[in-house]
Amino acid sequence: MKPIKVSILGRQYPLRVNEADVDMMHEIAAYVDERFRTFKKELINQNDTTIMVLACLSIAEDYFTAKNQLNGAETSDKALPEINSSLIQLLAEIKSLNHDIT
Repeated sequence: MKPIKVSILGRQYPLRVNEADVDMMHEIAAYVDERFRTFKKELINQNDTTIMVLACLSIAEDYFTAKNQLNGAETSDKALPEINSSLIQLLAEIKSLNHDIT
């Protein structure tokens, strides 16, 4: 496992990922950061916790839409568990951030 740092809403999070997943994890973190920032701009009167929950729900909606599109198509499901594991780890980090805010 390789230690890396990702930045979400200006906060650094140390993670450990497989060497092969480093670039993907940086891409995922950048995506999450961008979604949080977009929601924060659109919902200026909402607290950070609400913004993060709404952004996570939106990201989950994207995930399930993509997953449903893959159902019935002949694709390899080998990458999905790794992506899911990475998302679970990132969501745990977000949950930790949420606890730090409150």
